[in-house]
Amino acid sequence: MTLDSLGVAETALAGGVFDPSRLADPGYFAEHRRPARSDHRWFRSEAELAAGESGFEQSLNGLWKFHYARNLGAVIPGFEQPGFDTSTWDDIPVPSHIQLQGYDRAQYANVQYPWDGREAVVPGEIPTRFNPVGSYVRRFELERPVEPGERIAVEFAGVESAVALWLNGRYLGFGADSFTPSEFDLTDALVDGENVLAAQVFKWTSGSWLEDQDFYRFSGIFRDVVLRRRPAAHVEDLRVSTTLDDAGAEIAVTFAAVGGAVVGIELEGVGMLDADADGTHRIRLDAPRLWSPEDPHLYRLLVRVEDAEGATSEVIAQPVGVRRFAIEDGMLRLNGRRIVFNGVNRHEFGLQGRVMSREQTEADLRLLKGVGVNAIRTSHYPNNSFFYELADEYGFLVIDELNLETHGVWDEIRYLDAPLDRALPGDRPEWKPVLLDRAASLFERDKNHPSVVMWSCGNESFGGSVIRDVADWFRSVDVRPVHYEGVDWDPRHPETTDVTSRMYTPAAEIEEHLRTHRDKPFILCEYAHSMGNSFGAVEKYVELAYREPLFQGGFIWDFADQAIRMTDRHGVAFFGYGGDGGEAPHDADFSGNGIVFADRSPKPALQEVAALYQPLRLEIDAESVLVESRFLVTSTAGLEAVATLRREGRTLAEASFETDVAAGESGRFPLPVVVPGFPGEYTVDVEFRLRESTRWAAAGHVVARGQTVVRVAGEPAPARRAPRPELVRGTHNLGVRGANFEVLFSTLHGGLASYRYGLTADGGRELLTSMPKPNFWHAPTSNERGWGAPFEDGQWLLASRYARVAGEALKTARVSSDDESVTVGFTYDLPTNPPAACDVDYRVSGDGRIEVTVSMEADASLPDLPEFGMLLTVPADLHRLRWYGDGPEETAVDRRLGARRDVFERDVRTELTPYLRPQESGSRTGVQWASVTDERGWGLRLDSADGMEFSALPWTPFEVENAAHPNELPPIQRTVLRPALMRRGVAGDDSWGARTHAEFRLPRGPLTFRFGLTGVAGTA
Repeated sequence: MTLDSLGVAETALAGGVFDPSRLADPGYFAEHRRPARSDHRWFRSEAELAAGESGFEQSLNGLWKFHYARNLGAVIPGFEQPGFDTSTWDDIPVPSHIQLQGYDRAQYANVQYPWDGREAVVPGEIPTRFNPVGSYVRRFELERPVEPGERIAVEFAGVESAVALWLNGRYLGFGADSFTPSEFDLTDALVDGENVLAAQVFKWTSGSWLEDQDFYRFSGIFRDVVLRRRPAAHVEDLRVSTTLDDAGAEIAVTFAAVGGAVVGIELEGVGMLDADADGTHRIRLDAPRLWSPEDPHLYRLLVRVEDAEGATSEVIAQPVGVRRFAIEDGMLRLNGRRIVFNGVNRHEFGLQGRVMSREQTEADLRLLKGVGVNAIRTSHYPNNSFFYELADEYGFLVIDELNLETHGVWDEIRYLDAPLDRALPGDRPEWKPVLLDRAASLFERDKNHPSVVMWSCGNESFGGSVIRDVADWFRSVDVRPVHYEGVDWDPRHPETTDVTSRMYTPAAEIEEHLRTHRDKPFILCEYAHSMGNSFGAVEKYVELAYREPLFQGGFIWDFADQAIRMTDRHGVAFFGYGGDGGEAPHDADFSGNGIVFADRSPKPALQEVAALYQPLRLEIDAESVLVESRFLVTSTAGLEAVATLRREGRTLAEASFETDVAAGESGRFPLPVVVPGFPGEYTVDVEFRLRESTRWAAAGHVVARGQTVVRVAGEPAPARRAPRPELVRGTHNLGVRGANFEVLFSTLHGGLASYRYGLTADGGRELLTSMPKPNFWHAPTSNERGWGAPFEDGQWLLASRYARVAGEALKTARVSSDDESVTVGFTYDLPTNPPAACDVDYRVSGDGRIEVTVSMEADASLPDLPEFGMLLTVPADLHRLRWYGDGPEETAVDRRLGARRDVFERDVRTELTPYLRPQESGSRTGVQWASVTDERGWGLRLDSADGMEFSALPWTPFEVENAAHPNELPPIQRTVLRPALMRRGVAGDDSWGARTHAEFRLPRGPLTFRFGLTGVAGTA
């Protein structure tokens, strides 16, 4: 590699005048910008290297002077001149987004271009009425004088969406790619003492047409700004490649050096690299330790640079992962082993928007590693360079994506029948140079990272020859496979992508496709759209990935909610989404599709992710466990296996046992715990835990787990039967009394009016605050809204709120008794079309237990039921929730694989999962019993022999549905209990049309649900 090949002139000198009219020219994306290079750092000495602090770097992060203009016509001329007085300007932190510092508005849009409908512009043109411009000024002094032959440049690691730069009034250059560095040489414009660096940042340029990603629209200097010194003898660019064969591996290093540099390269712990005649340095490894997600081993190349006099000029440390990733035998393989992407898409987004620190990024990767994620797609742009360093170190397979998405234009073709020549970039030659430039910036910076296993040509930009040419360029410079999903929509150039890539294709359709298409590996670059209460039936995808060799997994959409911390008019904090900043157009809460919240607290879906992505599949019975390994290289011998026997939350036995299952193999092992012969229900849990702490988790962290439920048959000891309760018939009420309780049914209003328990002189504790009613409704989830469920299901909302007793309640109430109980029943007419009816019967035993039976047979023409159960309210003081069933996190019938059966405790006041938009949440499946009590233990216990779904929340479904944000929910006045036969599964194939899978919907035909209510006595 030569300096000429990089296009670098040793005395690169900027000049000329910045012409803002060119911002609307697709061919204007760089001026006097230094060529892209590898992201290695250089140090003055090995001591500096060891400390991690380079004397060649000077940070310009911090407070800059700032002026905001709503468009180009409002900028202040001459601000870049050294004598211009900026003392009255605002201070703004760098890095930051101006929209989060009190200027402009943060705008969330998914597909819509942010100017759509506001200004009539076509691709390439830019809005003129409103197009914010930020003018930045920073004064600085060099930390030491410029040495002979030294060059000094400033690097902007990320500016959205373009930057023009001046130093001491001299124009230096322009760069327009938001997500890769723009670097400019300063040397010849520097002065002794104070220097004045001025930057103008434009929100929208022609390049913004290529940046229509599903994200918040920001602008500003949002990544680091660093001065970089280049000594006279310097390695400008470094490329490391590894070749792996049956005999070992070879590491080859090429570089571009200047100033008569003499370069020596050592592979630490191995030896010096030998130089070929062409300048390539090589070394052979006979038994290399291979890099993989399970063992991300990195060798270290130490590059020492000397000048012509033999003095040390700089020292470079370059990590090297020895691995081979390629399509072999028609499949994606790592080091010869077929891989499955257990992946997520990750926007670079946190509580400061796209301003992310290394520490925040590392915390993200630790979290993902802890739940079994092995792959990340950088949706939909290059991340900070430190992301790739950390991905190398932690072991993630990365699809590195070009900064390209033109979804808003693509929609014109899909939905408005626009001609193919409308596609952007499509076949338009004027857009090819900018995309090749972005591809080069991505590749040159990230080429040395072993974590990067595929190059992606962008996202949701249809197809065409320009993207095909970008793919060909990647192949011309590298051997890694190329990815692009848009070929699925525009198949004219199938050679664009080396893999078949789709989004949100149901698992059954993938399997059907692969029956006849066996030419390429198949991946889902996006799947399991985790918007709101979602992520249902994802196990179908994971099961298929381990059964069908050509389906090699996918990437969950996505990692974290994009949301902004806000405060309402009452001073209450909440997370805002599209429209909350007063912006339009916007796409509301469609940004809330993470498996974690914006603050990285886990969503319930994360429990499911951990179960689906765990590297061991466990099948447990009462005596043994079958362990199926999905590891690539790791044996289970390095993990501690622990079996635990419990009965309704009480641990009876726990013991460790040894296993040694090789990667990709299976083995069966006897359990070291014995299920007793006494009648009852027992749980047997097996967990595989880390024996020692790792960088990403502490010792004891559960890597994989499984559970079985064992029921030992037999008759329980007979309970003493209480005498039949007394029935008291009144004109408008029916009373049923026992020794310690009193139940009152209203035959006037038709229902259970009172349940008093723990009778004392004052009449006992009233446990109900309203009359229980049959319930068929829950607050619609994001996915249900996506396919129009509220429109279809609306009559079940009416049925839940406005059911009435059939006929005249005084005449139609059913009353019967037997030797042990009294039963009172009511029939409710439901306002559905066609009409339906529901029966509710209360069987009251002498001990105070009320067995409730809800039954209904709805006409087959009625829409699916959202749920089938009862709604009852109790005093808000009953907020201590305890249950035996699935947990610990919220579950659903199609999202319960990550749960385990046990006894759990929560506080009702925090049971509503804080999704960006309130919706059905807090439900538990497989509940045998649940209790809600106050601080003294008084309350209510519900039970179901067959298991039920159960939730206890501070609000009714109707109150939840009415709130646009959690802070809008009313003050807590009650505890709302909803025992149910079943709720509709949450679904998750996508959030704009995919319904719950049929097996996770309530069945048609007669429905019957039984559960019990019993008062719980506490202390006085």
